[in-house]
Amino acid sequence: EEPLEILVTAGGTREPLDPVRYLGNRSTGKMGHAIADEAARRGHSVVLVTTSGLQTHPAVEVVRVETAMEMREAVDGVSPDVAVMTAAVADFRPRQQAPAKIKKGEHQEGLRLELERTEDILTELAGQRAPHQVLVGFAAETNADLAQARAKRAAKGVDLLVLNDVLEPGAGFESETNRVTLLHRSGQAEPLPLMSKEAVAHQILDRVVQLLATSGPTS
Repeated sequence: EEPLEILVTAGGTREPLDPVRYLGNRSTGKMGHAIADEAARRGHSVVLVTTSGLQTHPAVEVVRVETAMEMREAVDGVSPDVAVMTAAVADFRPRQQAPAKIKKGEHQEGLRLELERTEDILTELAGQRAPHQVLVGFAAETNADLAQARAKRAAKGVDLLVLNDVLEPGAGFESETNRVTLLHRSGQAEPLPLMSKEAVAHQILDRVVQLLATSGPTS
């Protein structure tokens, strides 16, 4: 394989409510870290933008972030050959962050939170992509519907969408294994059997190499 510049995002973002609390999700970053490590082992130049504290291959350049905004800023202006966006980026964040810890005693009737939408990092990347770039997106769903996923792949403008149902046994955020379906830009759906996240990373990178070898990505 020719050495490539590969950007990987990983982990779940944390959107602060106050200095001690945040809105988050169950993503551990294992899948993204597995892809970054496998890409580094293959001799590629890898930048990993992650919220996770997991260990990485020594050749991987790691950028640690917490929020969706920080992740967006970390990838802004980066133009890799391949972007693999595994991160579970929050769709919403608190509209306001309290400057001090919210006290239970001050909210006897309960606490109402107002949320605002975060930026869609993957869609923004797709909108400014160079013709040669390959974009891989991830869709973690709780009712993995192929028709919806195909529509999402087209809307996001990615070459490959990796779909996984996080409610399926052995395929969720915190597991060591994953069962994914690869949705190709041709419309083909390629279900993979249950396997380790390292094996899934291997399969995804093989598909990326195939994509780069063909006539060039189109959304």
